Amino acid sequence: MKSVYKVAVCCGVHTTTNRLNNRRSRYELLGAQPLRLEVMLPNDDRIFFELLPMILGTIMAPIWIIMVLLILQGAQGLVRATAFVTGATIARLLQGFFFGYVVRPEGMSDPGRSPSPALSMLFAVLGLLLLISAVKTVIQEDDLDAPSPRWMTLLNQARAFTLLGMGTLFTLIAPKLWVFTLSALGTILSAGLSAQAEVKWFLVFVLVAQSAIILPLLVCAIAPQQSAKFLQAVSDGLMKYKKPISLVVYVIFGLYFLQKGLMGLR
Repeated sequence: MKSVYKVAVCCGVHTTTNRLNNRRSRYELLGAQPLRLEVMLPNDDRIFFELLPMILGTIMAPIWIIMVLLILQGAQGLVRATAFVTGATIARLLQGFFFGYVVRPEGMSDPGRSPSPALSMLFAVLGLLLLISAVKTVIQEDDLDAPSPRWMTLLNQARAFTLLGMGTLFTLIAPKLWVFTLSALGTILSAGLSAQAEVKWFLVFVLVAQSAIILPLLVCAIAPQQSAKFLQAVSDGLMKYKKPISLVVYVIFGLYFLQKGLMGLR
């Protein structure tokens, strides 16, 4: 009885093996490829991680936070600082609208190659600008994006409407902010997203990139009396350590973007 059972099991295994071999042979004859399971994030999910270096590079530059904190310490600080931040945000939205939907450079919106040559060039230029800013910081020269002392003094005296225009102007004349925004826009356009997803991710980029100057407004609005000393301490700390912070940010992100741009141009 045991011998019969063993023979039946062996026959069953042999039959099953033959069936699997026959099926595999049929697939090979048809030119079918074996199934490969790859874990990949969809474009709509991984785009944030591609935008993250540009977001962090924008957030960690201390000069804009210092300007907002300086305005908050003056009379009607919250209203005036809100106007300044609104102007800067409007400028970035206009940049995205113009270059994303009015002009929409073809070289940036090539889903077939990531990053595109135009986007790689932007990364390389951004890296060079950041490294130039690092050198200027070391030799005690003014930053490319930093307003002149005269403009900084005017921040304390200007009214809300004037600060709205100043926020827009400072953003439009800051070369690094231009390249950060265009690089983020190029990353979004070359990801092969739908039009709605492109708008969504550019708005996410602007909102998160501006969060460092929006957060002090929220803190001041929620607890105006309690936050005064805290914001003053943050402002004093940033003024004291502005150069070392800027130097570290410029070197790290400058090398990162330069390397990324040169690799994409190879």
